[in-house]
Amino acid sequence: MNQPRATLRRALAPASAPVRHALLRWTVLLLAVAVWQLVARARGSVYFPPPAEIARHVRDLWFSGPVRHGFLSDAAVADVLPSLGRMAAGFALAAVAGIALGVAVGRSRRAYALCNPVLQFARAVPPPALVPVFVVIFDFGTPMQIASIVFSAVWPVLINTAEGARNTDPLRLEVAAVLRLTPAERLRFLILPSALPRIFAGLRLSLSLSLILMVFSELLPGTANGIGFTLTDAQSRSDLLTVWAALALLGALGHLLNTGLLAVEKRLVGKGRTTTV
Repeated sequence: MNQPRATLRRALAPASAPVRHALLRWTVLLLAVAVWQLVARARGSVYFPPPAEIARHVRDLWFSGPVRHGFLSDAAVADVLPSLGRMAAGFALAAVAGIALGVAVGRSRRAYALCNPVLQFARAVPPPALVPVFVVIFDFGTPMQIASIVFSAVWPVLINTAEGARNTDPLRLEVAAVLRLTPAERLRFLILPSALPRIFAGLRLSLSLSLILMVFSELLPGTANGIGFTLTDAQSRSDLLTVWAALALLGALGHLLNTGLLAVEKRLVGKGRTTTV
């Protein structure tokens, strides 16, 4: 009688563990929001509005549009979509360039030895410090904003890809040589699958940097739209509720984008080899 129950518990344990972890994470978040709501209501400070009021303002600002437009308001089309477009363009360019250059550098021991100090130096340069250079080259506007995002986001992908390609199992490469696989076949069937966990680790870091640099680039003069522009405009008008709404929107976007990339990683890499960043 006890044996079927034990078997059932063992069968349900792997499936229920992720559910328990998800419930625990959401419970902690909901408790934090509830505490914030109670404290904000009790204090009544204009500097720290209650989360319910912030959520209502987010809906009114950006998600009160018609159903045929996905509930997006005119403000969302004018500010949120351009920001997401710049971030997507910068992240995509950084991902493509980082993976291509990382594989090339990682598969050559001499190229890795020569390029590694340069890569570490370039990665350590704060992207905001290069804004004057980008302004001189591109002037204010979308090209400068995308360039700043690419420069910041490319290094984690490039360095992680180089490390992943460099650590490809030598025995598998020897087997590929015996089987006379072409360089393209080695890249497709050996190097890229071996480097995928490190590639996705770099992509997740780059995604966060892309979101940060997207906001920073929109804080600069010459910007007429975007979430960063909304932040500076609301600050200049002392509209603290809109400031908090923009911060909440950025947090939600970051979480959703990271969750989506993590889902892609689990599908391509496998659940057991998923990296944590």
